[in-house]
Amino acid sequence: MSSASGLPKLPQAAIEALEQGLKIQAIKLVRAETNLGLKEAKDLVERYLADNPEVQAKYAANKRNAGCGVGLLAWALVSIVLLKAVL
Repeated sequence: MSSASGLPKLPQAAIEALEQGLKIQAIKLVRAETNLGLKEAKDLVERYLADNPEVQAKYAANKRNAGCGVGLLAWALVSIVLLKAVL
């Protein structure tokens, strides 16, 4: 599973993980399917992102949106604690 440049080809599952904003998951998938080390897998994923602007755009958009759920959850928990303190 190598590209024309001799580098391992990025597995489709890793590309899909990148499109969802999940770079660490993509690196794990590359390592599992190619037996590359951590640094090599990370470099391959980052090179793929740099060479594929439309995947990079999806990654950036979904990475930004991924943090919204955590902030909302934290806000909800703080609100509940404050409500209990007042009541």
